[in-house]
Amino acid sequence: MLLTPVSLLMPAPLQETRPVSSQTGGTDAVAQSFGNLLRQKLDELNNLQQQADALTQEYFAGKVEDVHQVMLALEEANLSLQLAMQVRNKAVEAYQEISRMQI
Repeated sequence: MLLTPVSLLMPAPLQETRPVSSQTGGTDAVAQSFGNLLRQKLDELNNLQQQADALTQEYFAGKVEDVHQVMLALEEANLSLQLAMQVRNKAVEAYQEISRMQI
């Protein structure tokens, strides 16, 4: 039977933490990257909505025969919109909670 020394079972010591500004270049960089990410995701949502709308128009014009493809595009756009609405609702709730805090 192989016995492992106790020293190998001990967790590694914690590394020293540094403020966010020294790690990422400042809070402006974090806010900028979050803003860019949010803008990118909203653009993707807009593209999904436009693609679903275009596919629906093509179906009604008779250019697309596969109703399954149209329904999948519509449902994907709908789910993406619902997700965006939930993210917005959570952000508004967080803002309201912060504004109610006593400082």
